[in-house]
Amino acid sequence: MPLLATHLARRDILVIADGEDDVLPRVHLAILAACDGVIRKAADLDRRAAKVQMIAPKLRAKGSDEALALFLSHDAVSSSGMLSPTIKGTSVTMTDRAARRLCDRLVELGVVRELTGRATFRLYGV
Repeated sequence: MPLLATHLARRDILVIADGEDDVLPRVHLAILAACDGVIRKAADLDRRAAKVQMIAPKLRAKGSDEALALFLSHDAVSSSGMLSPTIKGTSVTMTDRAARRLCDRLVELGVVRELTGRATFRLYGV
């Protein structure tokens, strides 16, 4: 995740490149702004991960524990490529239909989000 570059203004980058001014205050402010955003994102991801772990006992699908572990370890999960025919990184099998239904159920429960907004090729993430 890029932290510093997104919080430096073009003018700050030019000043740093020219070496005409003391750059430390500019860089320190950019780092502070970046850290604030990262801490907020980390807290949000922690809350979402706890929600995923809390919902695990309610799922009855075969391989749901392995699928949830995949959701927690990847930014985005494709139901057709990563959950079917076998759950990535495991030997647990899951049909295309079961993978789609599991993802739809997780979205319905509010623990994962559909990231693409497309009808055909969907990616899901915490």
